[in-house]
Amino acid sequence: MSQHAPTDAGAPVAPLRITVLLGGVSAEREVSLSSGLRIAVALRERGHTVTCLDPAEEHVLTPAQEAALLAAGVGSAPPSLEALAGLGRRSLSPTLAMHPAVVTADCVFLALHGGQGEDGTVQALFDLAGVRYTGSGHLGSALAMDKHLSKVLMRAAGVSTADWIMAAAAAAHDATALDAEAVGAQLGWPVVVKPSKQGSTVGLSIVREPGALAAAVAEAFRYDDEVMIEAFVPGRELTVGILGEQVLPAIEIEPVKELYDYECKYTPGMAREFVAPLDSGVQAMLADQARRAFDALALRGYARIDFRLDPAGQPWCLEANTLPGMTPTSLIPQAAAAAGVLFPVLCERIVMTALA
Repeated sequence: MSQHAPTDAGAPVAPLRITVLLGGVSAEREVSLSSGLRIAVALRERGHTVTCLDPAEEHVLTPAQEAALLAAGVGSAPPSLEALAGLGRRSLSPTLAMHPAVVTADCVFLALHGGQGEDGTVQALFDLAGVRYTGSGHLGSALAMDKHLSKVLMRAAGVSTADWIMAAAAAAHDATALDAEAVGAQLGWPVVVKPSKQGSTVGLSIVREPGALAAAVAEAFRYDDEVMIEAFVPGRELTVGILGEQVLPAIEIEPVKELYDYECKYTPGMAREFVAPLDSGVQAMLADQARRAFDALALRGYARIDFRLDPAGQPWCLEANTLPGMTPTSLIPQAAAAAGVLFPVLCERIVMTALA
């Protein structure tokens, strides 16, 4: 497997009927809409017939709706839980696999982020219905979405990941159920508190002292029924993309704030992203760790593996993203461009990998 591929001009592919699944009902709805609409534009540039389907209301977007949503972009904060509750559906419908836009497609491009779009639910539904779709299957999606299980499997595969504990469910409503002193004794301070099955840093906090832990855990429980408390790893923020058998160049992120949070990820100018200047030994170590994580979680197609590189040059894997963002500020498109793969070709290669 090569870490850097030659420039890919994109050989012509016979026109396909592709349905992009976007939007949905998770806290990452706006990110999904931005990703999906950019994917649709790119695939149309490559000559494919593309339909955009939002499972929140199970309707196909009109050209006017696509244009309006594309112009709106991603806000500086995720939509509120109350706004999400007001959508047409609270969860994906089993009838989604029978929607005409799905049944007639050669391939469904999954651009859903978070929730049932990324946790293996829609993947299992499509597997049962015989629908071809992009990205990892239902098992890999479920494993990667669960931060606790993914860290267990990654460690077993020789991937370095920071120590962690899971917060007791009672801590969602009862601060006395959380022993902050014991957490500090085991993990040290600061710690990172995050929902176990969310993305885009939704519900995530850095906690520096025991008195702030209970509030951070309660906030994370608003978004999930499981919450992870993880030792904080100081150092550089890096991410490694995998596209088929190719490991893409590592991208380094320098946010304007200490935490690379939702606002920094999706607001232009809030973070600087660039190909990481690394010596060959660290590059090889990152590529190996990313590939190990990808294989340990039974992923396929493409994914993004996030790391912290500590001051001693040791990479620590944070998590794997099976449906990484494809917005204007997202990292997989930047990594692919650094490897000579322009965005329309990247989207087409993801589809062709699924069809293969």
